[in-house]
Amino acid sequence: MKSAMTRLLTAALILLSAHSALAAVAIEQWTTGSGARVHFVASRGLPMLDVQIDFAAGSMFDPADKAGLAAVTRALLDLGAGSRDETAIAEELADIGAQLGGGADTDRASISLRTLSAPDKRRIGLDILRAVIARPMFDAAILEREKSRTIAGLKEAMTRPDSIAGKAFWNTLYPAHPYGRQATPETVATLSRNDLLAFHARHYTAANASITLVGDLSQNEARELAEQLAASLPGGMPIPLPAPPEKGKGTVQAIAHPASQAHIYLGLPAIERGHPDFFPLLVGNYTLGGGGFVSRLMKEVRDKRGFAYSVYSYFAPLRQPGPFQIGLQTKRSQAGEAIKVAREVLERFVADGPSEEELAAAQANLTGSFPLRLDSNRKILDNVAAIGFYGLPLDYLDRYQEKVRAVTAADIKSAFARHVRPEALSIVTVAAD
Repeated sequence: MKSAMTRLLTAALILLSAHSALAAVAIEQWTTGSGARVHFVASRGLPMLDVQIDFAAGSMFDPADKAGLAAVTRALLDLGAGSRDETAIAEELADIGAQLGGGADTDRASISLRTLSAPDKRRIGLDILRAVIARPMFDAAILEREKSRTIAGLKEAMTRPDSIAGKAFWNTLYPAHPYGRQATPETVATLSRNDLLAFHARHYTAANASITLVGDLSQNEARELAEQLAASLPGGMPIPLPAPPEKGKGTVQAIAHPASQAHIYLGLPAIERGHPDFFPLLVGNYTLGGGGFVSRLMKEVRDKRGFAYSVYSYFAPLRQPGPFQIGLQTKRSQAGEAIKVAREVLERFVADGPSEEELAAAQANLTGSFPLRLDSNRKILDNVAAIGFYGLPLDYLDRYQEKVRAVTAADIKSAFARHVRPEALSIVTVAAD
């Protein structure tokens, strides 16, 4: 018989399902004549246009001896392009009230534009965007300036225990895979203008681009704009991916540091974007360590024992299997005990899965909060850009809540058994006694 709490949570799920319609996003998809993939969402509520172009040009494509190349290349794109230097770009954008944004992560490099949708305003903004993606100057003096800034940031990060732990964690999980490469002052110092030009020529192509448009446009206008953006790029070829990373081997790395708090990461490579086990893992992780104060890790590590102010877990699916990670900070002297408790909590969860009450609570939270992920054009852009870049189904957002509600406790237990083997966890500690 269901408990009163379970019945209440089930009722809440039914009520929250009424919000599903709010999450409906009508995505149109096509491919330009030059091979760029396009995803478009018409949003007529505001006279705004958001554009994002994603390229398979993240750090995973850095040469082994030039880690940091992808990030530096992306950083210089809007610091001078075509006939405009960085000052001219900034001034013209300010004149029309537009903004450029984006950055580079593990998988992709992104360039985004937010502008008013009035034809005279968006024309200027899109002309700047075309120049930025296709004709960056890569000015030698600006390159040296940005290299110096990057090197200074890397050196400063090497003094912080959280940054040291993060870099070591990725190196440990991906020792023979590009996901484990980390920029260093030495690798960044070697980067030349020719390196940036070659990386840009190979990766910033139409065949390697995913264009997302959200805003006050008709479909015909969206098609015309996408064609103009893609036509500014060379055709190119899709970039092949490396072999997938190996499964976790249970490596332990302890790094000395004088900090008073130990920084602890546990994890292993888990799943890629679009994997069918994503939803069982997402829902299950809410109970394990993703649900804040209601999660098992928080209750056992913080509430019962006071080992940490915060402890969490999450899955970070990428184009290839991204990490499952548990993270926490604790007193140096308590690091061993805290790791032991975290592992025990994980082992019990993998063995038993969630209770029905925990499952209902996770589903209620994930479905109830989902509309907040789509309550602005910027958030819609972020979500649709991920759908486009990672090749997720067009109805991914529409079916998100349905997929969450369909997960069973048995699904969670099976998915965790397939992807999270406690004995294969790698553990990185910084400043632990």
